[in-house]
Amino acid sequence: MAEKKGGKDAKGGAKGEKGPKVPKRSKKDAYAISKDGKLERKKKHCPKCGPGVFLAEHADRLACGKCGYTEFKKK
Repeated sequence: MAEKKGGKDAKGGAKGEKGPKVPKRSKKDAYAISKDGKLERKKKHCPKCGPGVFLAEHADRLACGKCGYTEFKKK
């Protein structure tokens, strides 16, 4: 099969160009251990999806990636 001609890849950028580097966060960053040995959630959970689905923190809002629920932060 013949290759596509042109200097751009399928994503629209130049060949070999990478997107912005986003640090990956692990599951252990979402929890903290209290002094009495219990796990505490650092992030707020989604009221529609229930515990276990956390809200993503953006600059101006909290958003659920599963159902789309959004809470806007106060200014």
